[in-house]
Amino acid sequence: MADIMLVTPARRPPAEVPPALDMLPYSVTSISGADKLLGAHGTVVLAVVDGRADLSEARTTCRLIAQATQVRVLLLVQLANLPVLGAKWGVDDFIVDGATAAEWDSRIRLLLETKAATSAISAGPIIIDEDAYTVTINSRPLDLTYTEFELLKYMVQHPGRVLSRETLLADVWGYDYFGGTRTVDVHIRRLRAKLGPELEHYIATVRNVGYRFSPDRTQNVGAQHG
Repeated sequence: MADIMLVTPARRPPAEVPPALDMLPYSVTSISGADKLLGAHGTVVLAVVDGRADLSEARTTCRLIAQATQVRVLLLVQLANLPVLGAKWGVDDFIVDGATAAEWDSRIRLLLETKAATSAISAGPIIIDEDAYTVTINSRPLDLTYTEFELLKYMVQHPGRVLSRETLLADVWGYDYFGGTRTVDVHIRRLRAKLGPELEHYIATVRNVGYRFSPDRTQNVGAQHG
């Protein structure tokens, strides 16, 4: 089941899920502010930005999500506001308030099918293109070795999960690797260094267990970053 977030611009209470959207077989969570979506990346495949009450703030929210993630953006607007929408809003599509469940379903399916056709995964400003074997941070290329790329990709694909060194060795290096778990620590240090001081906290050390990847600082509170 796809995870969808209904994002209300910051400083406004989370909006109620439109009845037509609530009828569809999707998991929909209503939040206030794009920051919660950025921290929850991993399962979220679509952001529905509520622009019915404050279109200016909704535009800012759409652009923030588009710049920081690969999550598709569907803007919910009033019919009277359609003439002001533009190409620089950062939206993939829009839907008018009062749309039927059939229209919601059609637009969502088209956006999700388009996303499925891409090879990119992301976490906050980190964009990983599996086909091109490239990683960028805010459009800046990151120079990674093959193993560093595979390690980062694996961790991004398992956000919030505590991964033991043994699990990482088995799933990233493979069962035929005969080195010790120390090599995991070395590669984690290198990854943190390449992510830089602003993002190194994404990879936290869980004492006596392994590592956890999460863009959400609250999940890594109490964990070590050394």
